[in-house]
Amino acid sequence: MDYYKFFMKGALELAKKTLSRGEFPVGCVVVYENRIILTGCRTGTAENSGNEVDHAEMIALRKLAAIKKDIDRKKVVIFSTLEPCLMCFGAILLSGVGGLVYAYEDVMGGATMCDLSLLAPLYRNNDLFIIPNILRTESLQLFKTFFSNPDNLYWKGSLLAKYSLSQPDPEPSP
Repeated sequence: MDYYKFFMKGALELAKKTLSRGEFPVGCVVVYENRIILTGCRTGTAENSGNEVDHAEMIALRKLAAIKKDIDRKKVVIFSTLEPCLMCFGAILLSGVGGLVYAYEDVMGGATMCDLSLLAPLYRNNDLFIIPNILRTESLQLFKTFFSNPDNLYWKGSLLAKYSLSQPDPEPSP
């Protein structure tokens, strides 16, 4: 579990930087052989541009595709602060990576609960492991901050915004 928390902290740091620029706070790190080899941050939301392509995972996957070294994709694990959407989850499946770890569930657009057995073989035939809720509270706080800011219009009033803002704050540690 500490392994997963260590790398999720890297994704959370990226999400904090993304949030500081007024963007939707999704950060993503790609880990291979116990080190971060690539990162991605969500872009295109600060100006409410309608950009639904430059998700953190998609940016990281583009970088992964550009790597010229021969790496064993099954040993690659993607860490994201938010459960991937259908677009990102499909791209993750197609990329052949071995694992996906995420912090906070996306009740509006998360796709990891898809029944892969119902999909075509291209998506169904993989060994991707999925681990949810690693440092969930820390990620939730970033989304609460984002959705509480009246200047952020991205997904304002959406199911994800309402759900995030309705989550209780964690109890302070003794």
